[in-house]
Amino acid sequence: MSLEIADYGLIGDCETAALVGRDGSIDWLCWPRFDSGACFAALLGSARNGRWCLAPEGAVTRSARRYRGDTLILETEFETASGAVRLTDFMPLRGDQEVSDLVRIVTGLRGQVPMTMELALRFDYGRLVPWISPLEGGNRLRAVAGPHAVVLEAPVPVKASDGTITARFSIAQGQTLGFVLAHEASHLPPPRICDAERALTETEAYWTDWASRCTYDGPWREAVLRSLITTKSMTYRPTGGIIAATTTSLPEEIGGSRNWDYRFCWLRDATFTLHSLVSAGYRTEAEHWCDWLLRAVAGAAHQAQPLYGIDGTHRCEEIEAHWLPGYRGSSPVRIGNAAYAQLQVDIFGSVIDTLHQARCHGLEMHEASAGLQNALLSHLEEIWRQPDEGIWEVRSERRHFVHGKLMSWVAFDRAVASARRFGLEGPIARWEGLRNEIREEILTRGFDSDRGAFVQAYGTTALDASTLLIPLFGFLPANDPRMRSTVAAIERDLTRDGLVLRYDPDEAVDGLPGDEGAFLACSFWLADNMILQGRHDEARALFARLLSLRNDLGLLSEQYDWKEGRLVGNFPQAFSHFSLIDTALNLGNHPGDQTAAAKG
Repeated sequence: MSLEIADYGLIGDCETAALVGRDGSIDWLCWPRFDSGACFAALLGSARNGRWCLAPEGAVTRSARRYRGDTLILETEFETASGAVRLTDFMPLRGDQEVSDLVRIVTGLRGQVPMTMELALRFDYGRLVPWISPLEGGNRLRAVAGPHAVVLEAPVPVKASDGTITARFSIAQGQTLGFVLAHEASHLPPPRICDAERALTETEAYWTDWASRCTYDGPWREAVLRSLITTKSMTYRPTGGIIAATTTSLPEEIGGSRNWDYRFCWLRDATFTLHSLVSAGYRTEAEHWCDWLLRAVAGAAHQAQPLYGIDGTHRCEEIEAHWLPGYRGSSPVRIGNAAYAQLQVDIFGSVIDTLHQARCHGLEMHEASAGLQNALLSHLEEIWRQPDEGIWEVRSERRHFVHGKLMSWVAFDRAVASARRFGLEGPIARWEGLRNEIREEILTRGFDSDRGAFVQAYGTTALDASTLLIPLFGFLPANDPRMRSTVAAIERDLTRDGLVLRYDPDEAVDGLPGDEGAFLACSFWLADNMILQGRHDEARALFARLLSLRNDLGLLSEQYDWKEGRLVGNFPQAFSHFSLIDTALNLGNHPGDQTAAAKG
């Protein structure tokens, strides 16, 4: 059975990422890109679906792990009856080369420890067994299947049988052994194998230098910096696109069917992404994100969609991997995400607000951004009155979601602000009229006087945590009586063990059976509202609680199962980490600043 989600650590090279279990097994890796087919898919099945396990042969009496300083180099130490050993896992940055390396260094710390290695490459999400053949020059093997070729260079004798490579060896105190796995297209000659120790030095220098650029120096620097490093590792270096998570189909409920592929870039994350990066000193990354955003939505405005591939790909067709049983039996396993074809009117507000904030921060943007913005606004003018699938991407009937109307207001509000501040051309008077019309509609149809709260959608009394964004985007002050009563209603009816659900569980708005965990980003939004309402002690207490939910490496998934006390959902989750960064920054602002937590 797979480990708990929290038992995994993340390593990566800013083009793909792997999950390493605390037992020394790499159970997830998509090669050569985040969205490629997994060659290690044991996370969603079993060892026969692919993994690379490197661990002591006997019983482990104690283990501990950590990242080496401010890097993405993972160190796991195992103690056994005969000694102690350290396993160092990382992926060197590729630079301009096409080869991707995965390095595992075993170091003897005490005594002598018998070790075992089992490498089972299974391409196409754990389905294809490769052909393995020896190469000249020592303990080198090459595994090929279709377009993929992987070379293992080992410092000990290895053998292959039934598509699996194994080794047994011992390591003594002071001894170091480096294992390297390299991926390249199968039609090319065997790839160059990096020097493990040199690669370690260079990788450590890269991440240490990158982390040193962080300008946040508040009381939560460790948590903020680890979140920044995590989201940097989820950035596809060639394009600047940032994926929502490194995994697919880690369930929102163990054993349930709420399993989605998050290895794509969502427009709804755009404003949060920009705000976090710029506020922490990473302007270059913010500019690259804006460039990706502009390229992704370029073209006919009516073809803008909620999510895109890491290179801006439009079609993200969804299929089910029937050969995988899913994480702890949570099926189906989905590859691709059909939400790309949904109508989500909120994405226009996310894009327009991101462009406005980028201008306010003086970021360099493509000169066509103003014209593209006007085209998006023209299309939004035609569709904002329509029902849609909403921020939570429901797969039932379309509704007039309040959040979608809020973000439509944001779009026209920021367009007016940009036109006036930066001299951009556009029909300002018409935009102002639309902004006012949407505002009046939200206040009239989106607020339920009997419940005393902004609701999920027109015509319903159901609550939705996305209404916590109303003051964060500047629609109403946090101390407006309607927002105070909305926050109170959410705290009373939409929290479990102090953590926030996305929406009323009895509503089944997404049309799927079962439950889900508390949504961590929404819980951070509640803390942001507390800050704006002057409830600083409560906000700090909630923030501390949320930090305590991170695993021992500082990583968060999408949700938290408050019943079982465990992380659930895809992992790590960029939305959770960006929300953590924002709340830490907001807590550091002046206590009386009522715009401290506002995104807009």
